[in-house]
Amino acid sequence: MTSVGSIADKAAGPVDTGPAVATQPSPFPFLRGVRIGDVLAIAPFAVFAVLFLLLPMSYLLIQAFQAQDGSFTLNNIAGLATPRIASAFWYSIRISAASAVLGAVVGLLMALAIIRGGLPGWIGNIVMTFSGVASNFAGIPLAFAFLATLGRVGLITVLARQLFGIDLYRSGFNLLSFWGLTLTYLYFQIPLMILIIAPAIHGMKKEWNEAAATLGATKWQFWRYVGLPVLWPNLLGTLSLLFANAFGAVATAYALSTSAFNIVPILLFAQIRGDVLGDRGLGAALALGMVVITALANVIYLIVRVRSERWLK
Repeated sequence: MTSVGSIADKAAGPVDTGPAVATQPSPFPFLRGVRIGDVLAIAPFAVFAVLFLLLPMSYLLIQAFQAQDGSFTLNNIAGLATPRIASAFWYSIRISAASAVLGAVVGLLMALAIIRGGLPGWIGNIVMTFSGVASNFAGIPLAFAFLATLGRVGLITVLARQLFGIDLYRSGFNLLSFWGLTLTYLYFQIPLMILIIAPAIHGMKKEWNEAAATLGATKWQFWRYVGLPVLWPNLLGTLSLLFANAFGAVATAYALSTSAFNIVPILLFAQIRGDVLGDRGLGAALALGMVVITALANVIYLIVRVRSERWLK
C-alpha cells in the first residue's frame, strides 16, 4: 500500500522551469537601485551646476593659462607674485581672518545666550529672524548704511561729536581702513555664525550637562572639558566658512571706496572691467587664486562638519 508521504515525496521532485535566462551586467553598476524619479528630481540642480559652475570654471582655467594671442603661457600665474598682487592677497586674508574670528566668537556667545541661556524665547526668535535677514544683507546697501552711520558725516559720528565732544576720526577711527572694513563685514558675519552654530548647540544633549553636574563639575569645567571639545569641529568648520564668505566679498568694499582697499576682489574687478590697464588673463589668474583659497576653506568646513555630526546624533 502506497503511503501518502511517498506520494508527496515523488510529487515534490525538481520542477522544470525552462531554459535559464542570462542576465546582462549593468554598464553603470554605480547607478544600480537609482530610480528615475530621483534622477529627475536632481536634474535641475545638475543643469544649474554645469551651466553656472563647471563651465565658467573651465573657461576661467583656460583663460588663466592663455596669452592674448591664444597661446599657452604661465605669465598670468607668475603675475600673482608681483608685490601689489601679493600684498592684496595678504591684505584680503588678514581681513577675512579677522572678521571670521571676531564673528565666530561674538556669534557663538550670542547663540549660547539665546539657546542655552535664560533669555526669553521671544528674544531668541527675534535674533534668529534678524540673523536670517542680516546674513544676506551686503553689497551697496550695507556700504551705504555704514557710511550713513559711521562715515565722516554719519549719524553716530555727528551725535558723538555734538553730544559728547568725541571726534571719532580724530581719535583714530576710519571707516575706510582695515578695522573699518572688518567692522562692516561683521554685520553679516555674526548673523551667519549664529545661523550655522545654532543647530550644533541645539544638538548638545542635556544629559551631558546633568552627568557633569552629578560628578561635581562646574559650568566652566563642563564647557572646558565637554561642551567646547564637542563643538570644536563645528566651530572650526564654521570659521573656515566665514573666512571664505569674507574673502569673496567685493561689492561692499568696492562701494565703500573703489581704491582705498588693496584687496583681491577690487584688483580682479579692475583687471576685467575693460579699461586701458585691464588684463583679462591676469584677471583670470586672480580669480583662480581666489577660487583655490575659498575652495580650500570650504573643503575644511565639509571635512570637520562630517566629524562633528558623529557627536551630535
